[in-house]
Amino acid sequence: FFCGLITAACAIALAFLPLLLTLIIRYRYYFVLFYRAVLVRIWKDCITGLSREERAYQYVLTHSTPGDPDSILEAFDYWCSKVEYISNIGPKKGKILDRILMEQSPLTVLELGAHCGYSTVRIARALPLGARLYSIEMDQTNAAIAEKILRLAGFDDDTVRKEVTFLQDSSLYRRVDFVFMDHWKKCYLPDLQMLEECGLLGKGSVILADNVLFPGAPKFLRYIRKSGLYEWKIHRAMLEYSKGIRDGMAELVFQGIK
Repeated sequence: FFCGLITAACAIALAFLPLLLTLIIRYRYYFVLFYRAVLVRIWKDCITGLSREERAYQYVLTHSTPGDPDSILEAFDYWCSKVEYISNIGPKKGKILDRILMEQSPLTVLELGAHCGYSTVRIARALPLGARLYSIEMDQTNAAIAEKILRLAGFDDDTVRKEVTFLQDSSLYRRVDFVFMDHWKKCYLPDLQMLEECGLLGKGSVILADNVLFPGAPKFLRYIRKSGLYEWKIHRAMLEYSKGIRDGMAELVFQGIK
């Protein structure tokens, strides 16, 4: 009887084996991402007693040149691609951000989601003389790390003003020329609508939103398609520091309230 059960179980397992192998092959890049972003992080958190962001800061501190933003970004990129995964904008999509900033030369910039400071440094180094970057990060620990990274890169309060708060509680009161979104994807739409309602967007203001395809911001994309308030396009790219996972950034140009 038991031999029959074992034989039946083996037959069922063999029947599902091709399906299992197909799923593993098809979604292998997602399995790798899960391993790097979740499992490795949990293990390193346990053995080091430090957060992933603190470990990234320690690496950057010891493998970059103080006062050199390019050196700091390179250290971040190496750590995120070879050591542990952090969802920064990364070097490839970062070049799209660099190009748009160079084309627009914005004087007032808002960043939503500094995390540990990678994108903040990338934006700050591209700003024209006299420009001001307002950076908002909701996590207090990450904001403190981002502050250290900014100081390491050589930027002070005259260039970057950091706030640990939500957008609705920030002290920003002036219209912005450029907005970079890389925080919680579920916040993209309500924060965009808040910028509209508070009059912080002027005609021609540019919004660049990362990761709109993966993990994705479907409500945000649906809104910008239907609102008629924006000219927009998607810059398609691969997910930062990974292979085989398609992502993209949405570039919006505000046309004014009709």
